[in-house]
Amino acid sequence: MFKETLTEGYQRMFDRELTVKELEQFQTFKEELIYWNERMNLTAITDEREIAIKHILDSLSPLKEEGMLTKGKVIDIGTGAGFPGIPLKILMPALEMTLLDSLKKRLNFLDGVIEKLGLRNIATLHGRAEDFGRAPEHRESYDYAVSRAVARMPVLLEYALPFVKVGGFFICQKGPGVTEELKDSQKALEKLGGEVISLKEVPLPFVERGHHMIIIKKIRSTPKHYPRQAGKPGKKPL
Repeated sequence: MFKETLTEGYQRMFDRELTVKELEQFQTFKEELIYWNERMNLTAITDEREIAIKHILDSLSPLKEEGMLTKGKVIDIGTGAGFPGIPLKILMPALEMTLLDSLKKRLNFLDGVIEKLGLRNIATLHGRAEDFGRAPEHRESYDYAVSRAVARMPVLLEYALPFVKVGGFFICQKGPGVTEELKDSQKALEKLGGEVISLKEVPLPFVERGHHMIIIKKIRSTPKHYPRQAGKPGKKPL
């Protein structure tokens, strides 16, 4: 069921087929996710068909945007069980991927997945976005930041934009209510140096409603006092 759903769904989305290697990597990732999810809380989605649709195909949807995520440095903020970072890396091996999460056991799981899949130029990073967004080796050094619904937009912008170099992009996947969130994000965008260049609803195969994808371009350098110290963006959004 997993392979059939993923194969057909990918064909519908991209009008091409997964390679044998890509399909095998996705199958291994799914098996590891299910196995380790019984031992730690990685995902509430455990049905194989649902994993194919709501985790993997959903994670791959930014690749429908022409010219995006073909190469360069990417940071997946709040990666959790590896979404969207791992699926994007499988499809786009040229990407230099960093998976950031505050929970070490999730990253231990992902380190094992990376080894099993034989992925290269991908690393896990343990800590909070507010801390690493200030670190010289990470600040404004990524071509892309990606995230799937980690927090409300004003908060998420303060997590993500400090990582993105001027001219780079933050690609965020959101569910219903995104229009209202963007209205509340104008102050954060202005302060942090971002500009919304695209907002669109992205359909997913086999489901009635997909999600929204927001693409934000970094047009100015983020002032050095952002992000604020850990916990503040969530407690007092811009």
